[in-house]
Amino acid sequence: MSAHQERLQDVVAATVEVAAESGQAGVFTEEVARALTAVVGKIAVKAVADAEVGGFVNGWQEAIEALGEKPAGARGAQVYRMPSSGADI
Repeated sequence: MSAHQERLQDVVAATVEVAAESGQAGVFTEEVARALTAVVGKIAVKAVADAEVGGFVNGWQEAIEALGEKPAGARGAQVYRMPSSGADI
């Protein structure tokens, strides 16, 4: 399980706990439900975005390793200069 999944599970568990406590106290309202849903939604969006970026970086590093090249620079990124479309070659 990834750190992103664990973080999302922790937030969902805490949200369910707050909802249950609100219900027991008799203060669970539509507004509380909307607020808790918004919290879970925002954390989920952030977790998915972080996972996508992490997956891209890992995939890029694996591709460079598969080519047998040593990563140069920050996090293995390589820059290739391409001529512009109107440049003389």
